[in-house]
Amino acid sequence: MKKQPSGSKSGTDWEARFNCNREPEVKVLEKAFAGIPAGARMLVVTPSIVDAAVAEIPFGAVVEAGILRRALAASHEADHTCPVTTGIALRVVAERAYLRMQEGADSVTPFWRAIDPDSELAGKLACGRDFVRRMRSAETAEQRNAADSQ
Repeated sequence: MKKQPSGSKSGTDWEARFNCNREPEVKVLEKAFAGIPAGARMLVVTPSIVDAAVAEIPFGAVVEAGILRRALAASHEADHTCPVTTGIALRVVAERAYLRMQEGADSVTPFWRAIDPDSELAGKLACGRDFVRRMRSAETAEQRNAADSQ
């Protein structure tokens, strides 16, 4: 894998991880997994479907991981979404978006709307927890300013 520009905590090629050749799939669990009971239909996500879902979160809104997983499961006729692959996919989406921001992209997937700044995941991101907090605060302030000017 190619190295990323400075700012990435690892040499991971987030673009390649995003563009994996997998398709999302719904599996019937033979045994319980991560709090999901045996026999349940569990969606195994890909970064691209997580990216699309996060991109739909409205400006200034925050969606908790559990709510995101439930919405993804419902949209794929599953009972649950795998919390492990969702966490991995969220990291891929976030790291890719952050790198694109560093490269000057005009628009990126607003990952800060789906990642709790106090979560373990936020602590692993190249941008760090404070970036997630700042982005959330900036959107909240912008919404307040827009409401005040009306």
